[in-house]
Amino acid sequence: MSSSLLPARRRLVAATLAATALAVTLSGCGSGSGSGSGPAMPGMSGMASSAMPSANSSASASSMPSMPSMSGMGAMASGDGLAAAGSGYTLTSSTTTLPAAKASGYRFTITGPDGKPVTDFAVDQTKRLHFYAIRSDLTGFQHVHPTMAADGTWTAPLAALTSGTWRLFATFSPNTGSGKGSDFVLSRTVTVPGMAMDSALPAASASTTVDGYTVTLSGELMAGMAHPLTVTITKGGKPVADLQPYLGTYAHLTAFHAGDSAFAHLHPTTAMGGDRGGPSLAFQAELAKAGGWRLFLQFQTAGTLHTAAITVHVS
Repeated sequence: MSSSLLPARRRLVAATLAATALAVTLSGCGSGSGSGSGPAMPGMSGMASSAMPSANSSASASSMPSMPSMSGMGAMASGDGLAAAGSGYTLTSSTTTLPAAKASGYRFTITGPDGKPVTDFAVDQTKRLHFYAIRSDLTGFQHVHPTMAADGTWTAPLAALTSGTWRLFATFSPNTGSGKGSDFVLSRTVTVPGMAMDSALPAASASTTVDGYTVTLSGELMAGMAHPLTVTITKGGKPVADLQPYLGTYAHLTAFHAGDSAFAHLHPTTAMGGDRGGPSLAFQAELAKAGGWRLFLQFQTAGTLHTAAITVHVS
């Protein structure tokens, strides 16, 4: 190499090293920010505001991503719930099978980090614990509210189950101990004996009907971001404005991921304004994974609870 090229080569190497050092410095600064250190919250664009906010949601709708509480990581309601234990809390049950075609009770306890049953729970949407049952093909959805005995043993009243594998979820927030203030979702599976016939997941759609009501969704679902989802309810082409309060809000929305049954509770963000609500409700979506999800919207009119099921696709 000509000696006249050496100074230019040295200047090029020095510039490269300086740029690399600057990039490393900026990267290190970014990794310490709150927005980069926690798991990204999934979201949906185009949401409005909806019913009563939960502990982890804002009282008003926002297009900005919202981060879940970092306490209780691995078992929070913002997690997927596909484990029986997390952060020292365990959903414990000796039941591995439930009978087919008849009602049954599922008994379980929530044990804390000390290994003892937890008996003090915070109230969330009027209940101390919410319990869900979903079949592996995302059919047979049940949302019930167990009763707890003095020793911390819960009994969940389940309607008749069809043969197959079911995942049972418990969502709760301890009122004492290290998990106080954290929202947990834990689950276990049970088998219902017999010939299991799986159903194909219905195609994704923007609307569905139940009991004469049409439920329409508006919002772009996108994994890894938080955006609003608006639900509009009509009947006979007319807006429904007589929704009755249910669990402290005008509607309750739960979602399960196709393939692994990962759980998500979509928090309502429209404040309740009396005994009659609708036709539009807004929710904060927390769908962490791409793919198909089955949503179950529960709402009440004239003393009757309706459950609408709809499949959505998350990008």
